[in-house]
Amino acid sequence: MSTELLTTAVDCFWLFFGGVLVFFMQTGFTMVEAGFTRSKNTGNIIMKNIVDFMFGSIIYWFIGYGLMYGEGNGFIGIPFGDMFMNGMAGAENMDYTALFFQTVFCATSATIVSGAMAERTNFKAYCIYSAAISLFIYPIAGHWVWGGGWLSELGFHDFAGSAIVHMLGGTLSFVGAAILGPRIGKYTKNGKVNVIPGHNILIGALGVLILWVGWFGFNPASTGGLSDGGVQVAAKVFITTNLAACAAAITTMFFTWIRYGKPDVSMTLNGILGGLVAITAPCDLVTPFASIIIGVVGAILMCLAIPFIDTKLKVDDPVGAISVHGVCGLWGTIAVGLFASDTSAGAELLGLFYGGGLKALGVQALGAVSLIAWAAIVGSILFVVLKKAGLLRAKPQEEIEGLDSTEHGLASAYPDFVTSYNEKRSM
Repeated sequence: MSTELLTTAVDCFWLFFGGVLVFFMQTGFTMVEAGFTRSKNTGNIIMKNIVDFMFGSIIYWFIGYGLMYGEGNGFIGIPFGDMFMNGMAGAENMDYTALFFQTVFCATSATIVSGAMAERTNFKAYCIYSAAISLFIYPIAGHWVWGGGWLSELGFHDFAGSAIVHMLGGTLSFVGAAILGPRIGKYTKNGKVNVIPGHNILIGALGVLILWVGWFGFNPASTGGLSDGGVQVAAKVFITTNLAACAAAITTMFFTWIRYGKPDVSMTLNGILGGLVAITAPCDLVTPFASIIIGVVGAILMCLAIPFIDTKLKVDDPVGAISVHGVCGLWGTIAVGLFASDTSAGAELLGLFYGGGLKALGVQALGAVSLIAWAAIVGSILFVVLKKAGLLRAKPQEEIEGLDSTEHGLASAYPDFVTSYNEKRSM
């Protein structure tokens, strides 16, 4: 076997291995969302997360990949050369590997919204949304940054998706949840917040730990391979990713301990995710010490954002997706302009704290505003149209009964428990 062929094989395996870990993150998202919500909607949550990958795989292959990576202009790729991957007939194996890797990224961005709109979204409407993000919302944003678009030409840096995946998904989560409205019983007539607890913190915790493992594919495998210095970058990314997550978790634990008198379990779990989201953009360019700072700040922002969105803005987000992915994704995007200190990974800009001046910070801020605007405008149009058509929200009685039963004909996600409970009541 030639050296070139061996190098290609190793790079392909690296991307496929990372892609499989990212695919497994769908399991983590499913478990987090299910654990943090009520049991009567568990089956619906499972279906939504499966739909994201099923629709995403077909639609992104069909046209999304071409919109993202096809030759076009600074705003959009021209998909027709790469529709059905026709433009890759006889292509290198790395091209197909890259398609798979980006497909699982697309599905991740889509599934973020599921949690924020959980327990009251019509399943048909969710299918339409899931198709739309895979068809053009994610691919066009991705083209701007990773497909050679206008933000890429300015030097905007998002190594693994704080902006493209998480901030985009968080923004769509905010507009979707705001337009959809809160769950029945979440807010009283005088504006008081009623806590609606999730049904299984153990499932939620297991989901977070699965996501943490998945992030070791999400970030390090974004090197695109191990050759040409990729192994050195990947090794560094493993460390910065893990340190940010740990720092964020510790910060959240002590923040809630001080503020509420006890260390909050669900908030600490979300703190882990917030740190992971925040480090995803700058993980290749920052020092280990800077990654800890990024995790700490991300955790504080998340801890402040969750109650603010819930009590002040009155936007009902059952799992905290807006704060974890939207707010921490924004922070991670901006953090590049502050802490970037290593140009070996291809970035041409140094952060403000490392002699880069305001240029890098300005480019990152411009990119963040542009991507938020894109997701907010397109998402608002989509969700408003669905709402006007009477498709967006489940009917009140369906919501009260639970979407497992009304949408999927599932009596319960835990039928043995229900049977046992009913038998005890009849005794």
